[in-house]
Amino acid sequence: MFKLSMRSLISLSLFLVPFLIHAKVDMVIYLSDDHSQFDTSLYGNKNIKTPQMEKLASQGMTFHHAYVASPSCAPSRAALLTGLMPARNGAEDNHSYPRPEIPSLIEILNRLGYETAAIGKVAHGKSVQRYGFDHVSRGSSYQAVKKATKDFLQKRSSEKPLCLFVGISNPHVPWPMENSVDAASVEFPPHHLDTPSTRQHRAAYYQEIIELDKLIGELKLMTDKALKEPYLFIHTSDHGSQWPFGKWNLYDYGTRVPFIASWPGVIKPDTHTKAMISWVDILPTLIEAAGGSIPENLDGRSVLPVLKGDSKNHRPRIFTTHTGDKSMNVYPTRAVRDHKWKLIHNLHPEFAFTNHSDLHQKVGAGAFWPEWVALSKTDTGAKEIETRYYKRPEWELYHLETDKWELKNLASDPIHKKRLQQMQLTLEDWIESQGDQLPVANTPRLLSDRSSWDPDLFDERPSKK
Repeated sequence: MFKLSMRSLISLSLFLVPFLIHAKVDMVIYLSDDHSQFDTSLYGNKNIKTPQMEKLASQGMTFHHAYVASPSCAPSRAALLTGLMPARNGAEDNHSYPRPEIPSLIEILNRLGYETAAIGKVAHGKSVQRYGFDHVSRGSSYQAVKKATKDFLQKRSSEKPLCLFVGISNPHVPWPMENSVDAASVEFPPHHLDTPSTRQHRAAYYQEIIELDKLIGELKLMTDKALKEPYLFIHTSDHGSQWPFGKWNLYDYGTRVPFIASWPGVIKPDTHTKAMISWVDILPTLIEAAGGSIPENLDGRSVLPVLKGDSKNHRPRIFTTHTGDKSMNVYPTRAVRDHKWKLIHNLHPEFAFTNHSDLHQKVGAGAFWPEWVALSKTDTGAKEIETRYYKRPEWELYHLETDKWELKNLASDPIHKKRLQQMQLTLEDWIESQGDQLPVANTPRLLSDRSSWDPDLFDERPSKK
């Protein structure tokens, strides 16, 4: 039998090291749709069991401060795929897309020799075609995503490294009103109202989370079998869910999302980080992990030093923006937050805040709203919540360490005047640096025109079908 001397083994290992270091890692990014970080047992809500998220977290790193760029689907996903914030890539209001000249970061992975695939809801709608994925499959239900991923991996013959994006539509509305969850057992954020229909819808929402969590385990089984070990696996969500004060809002319930990453041999198992990261950081991270050079002048920055344990910090503050969602939500707002404080600037406090929930009131989405309106007529606390929903002050300042749900606005408190002014200047400077024109993308509903937003007076509300 041929034997190598110790000197030969050492020489061979030194020869192989550069190739091992620069070997292309397979990468899987699993995206859920409308799922707040607060609604999972991994982050402390034991009412919503997510055992597969907990298992994935035990294998890697859990980020407790992960935020999206914007709390609606199209701007959030455009920021992900370009590494630029909405004002800089052009996708500002929902159902809008980056300007044609804005490059896709997926193209960089292609040039690095990767095969790239988007299964399910990765970009918004048909815009997925513009980003340069080698393979696209758009069905985004639980069953469709599971089948398409399995088929793709089984039929795949490429020897290239793979960057696979998988996006499920859960827990985006409509939620399945027939489900396995006991409505009597559900919990509510403190700014929600406990009514029978709300409980039924909350149970339906839980069911969607149960399924998206289950798919994590199923994807891991598929990719463990099909991909080269060790590979990078990330799970996160595009923003919070379609509940009042969630999606379309810059409160943490709308912008703070789950983020878990596993990468055996690189990320220490069962680790947690308070490093603040943004969705614009994801693609730069993948590019660096793939051995590529990150383009200059992006808003996104690689999180790889945090993943590897070389750094405990990433961003000193997070900026988030929202412009609107066609005619359903016309409410431009901007925010800045650090670990302790958040400042929200509602650019037009004369506008009424509305969205699909209160305007459409569809079963499986916002059909609980009439019960909220009815309760507000007899209950002082319910009336306060309803008023806060429709009418926002220009400035909102929250101490996040003691006010997780952002219930106590300190903007008018003279004790915090200096902090307010400092954060206003920080936000103003950032808006200017972004070239943000603060657009109003549609015709607003004015607080002074109550018939345009009050359910008791709005006779032209869209059909509930």
